[in-house]
Amino acid sequence: MNHVATPGAGASGASPGHDPGIHPGANPLGRWLTGPRFGALPAPAALPAPALSFEFFPPRTEALENQLWACIRRLEPLAPRFVSVTYGAGGTTQARTHATVSRLVRETALTPAAHLTCVGASCGEVDDVARQYWDAGVRHIVALRGDPPAGAPDYVPHPQGYAYAADLVEGLRRVAPFEISVAAYPETHPSARSAEADLDNLKRKIDAGATRAITQYFFDTETFLRFIDRALAAGISVPIVPGIMPVSNFNQMRNFSARIGASVPDWMAALFEGLDDDAETRRMVAAVVAAEQVRLLQANGVDEFHFYTLNRPDLTYAIAHILGVRPSRPADPASESGVEEEGKAEAASRQVGQAGA
Repeated sequence: MNHVATPGAGASGASPGHDPGIHPGANPLGRWLTGPRFGALPAPAALPAPALSFEFFPPRTEALENQLWACIRRLEPLAPRFVSVTYGAGGTTQARTHATVSRLVRETALTPAAHLTCVGASCGEVDDVARQYWDAGVRHIVALRGDPPAGAPDYVPHPQGYAYAADLVEGLRRVAPFEISVAAYPETHPSARSAEADLDNLKRKIDAGATRAITQYFFDTETFLRFIDRALAAGISVPIVPGIMPVSNFNQMRNFSARIGASVPDWMAALFEGLDDDAETRRMVAAVVAAEQVRLLQANGVDEFHFYTLNRPDLTYAIAHILGVRPSRPADPASESGVEEEGKAEAASRQVGQAGA
């Protein structure tokens, strides 16, 4: 759902057929062409540390601004490949997204990727925003169709705008030589007519010039691997980076997943059962679940992962540590004990499901 920084600790080398000019250090697709479909899960010590990227959302209040920057400073020493900043439904956070991304360029060593959508703007207006990003030093865009504004039941393209993400990608290619990421849906986008139509849409985005796809979060590893099989068969050869959702609040995540069509396995519900009032144990369970999901994907050749942080750094930091990612310098300690209820509610609504097609 935006640019490539120096890979995080332990990023592996190029795979067969990899074009280092597009995406240094990771091309999982090539590995499934030559290796086993499912790999045995090796011991943790046998796995290199993966390359990571993180997603943040722009704040709505001063308190949430402070929370966001505490999150950024906490995770910055992990040297992620890039960090993306979301764009609200209907473009409602455009100014805040731009301000956050511009500050990332000025004040951090991070490589920001700005989300940009088609919703509620003409082609010329979207192009102007893209040029502003380029002029500010931003070289990576996450190009999305976007969700309709609040209260609008269905997506309707702007009459003078880019209709869909593939059109936006094509337009961005005319504006500047951005690196462009797009969204992919292992369990199919909720508004797609079928899984085949959804995959065709992803292929159009890649053919229009996207250089990477980042997936909606999922919890069943086989779902992702079968999606990769289908993408390969469709001729998609860019890296497809799995989106990982650390689960800080299981009930919120389950409700949101039902709305966006992401399945929650029964075994996962059983792990979180009885922990509604035990946040500390929930975090420990969440860290183990996410780390083992990443390790299983690593065993099958995936070496890059995109984490939806929800602006809450400690769980993501702990998972990264379990996976062998170490800070390049001491991190600023961050405590989540003071997170406002406003921040929790906003975080629950700011997951990658906002991306649209």
